Amino acid sequence: MTFDPQQLGHSKADLAETLRTLRKRAGLSQVRLAGRCNVSQSKISKIETAEITPSLVDVELILRALNAPQQLVAEVTALARAANTEWQPIRASWRRGLEKRQAELAGLEAEANELRYFLPAMITGLLATPEYIRASLEYSPGDVTQAVTRKLERQAVLYDATKKFTFLITEQAARWAVVPPPAMAVQIDRLVSLSHLSNVRIGVVPIGTAISRGPMNTFTVYDKRLVTVETFTGRTVFSDARDIAEHLDVFEQYELKAQFEGEGRILLQEWASFYRDL
Repeated sequence: MTFDPQQLGHSKADLAETLRTLRKRAGLSQVRLAGRCNVSQSKISKIETAEITPSLVDVELILRALNAPQQLVAEVTALARAANTEWQPIRASWRRGLEKRQAELAGLEAEANELRYFLPAMITGLLATPEYIRASLEYSPGDVTQAVTRKLERQAVLYDATKKFTFLITEQAARWAVVPPPAMAVQIDRLVSLSHLSNVRIGVVPIGTAISRGPMNTFTVYDKRLVTVETFTGRTVFSDARDIAEHLDVFEQYELKAQFEGEGRILLQEWASFYRDL
């Protein structure tokens, strides 16, 4: 399915209106539909007023209860998938202030118990040194001082032993010279240091590793309930279970090929030494 970023913001209201219209056409009250779906009338009401966004499972239950024809099921299911997808343009983050985006990320990290980060291009802020963070924000408009501070504050979550973190980093991401060589050596040393935390797994995927599926986008999976995918112009947020499952599958493919613990640290130390010798 192709998503039009301009339409994603309208899909939740469209889905609510569509489901409400279909129920009325079927001559069912919210109470009767709720009974057929084995959910509360309150949930049906909230779905029809766009107060909550139904999952694809919810939508499929409703459509079956309404005896919707197959073509209509396909159309409404596509609309439901769009409703479970959110586009966040980077310019919106700039307008609101980068520090507010950091507060949003801190909230996601606080709510999740298991976090997975796929990093094919750069090192994420949770693992970054202050110099690396500041350099990574070089192209952001305005004063980035507060954003740097907030990114560093977020790193405290790594020391919460109740959470599990897995970071998959390609060699390109680990070695991309965002900062001068001496600072890159320090940055890579930090990865080695953090890999010793009991709740943090850092896996590296060296160049030459045979994986048929090429690394394309940075993404983060929060438990099994949310995925954020980063691009140059913004981020897409997926909350549909099928999209989440697909990203988890990609993550697992790379996880099986990654080098962790001792083997991974040896590679990272070699890359740090390369920068020290420049």
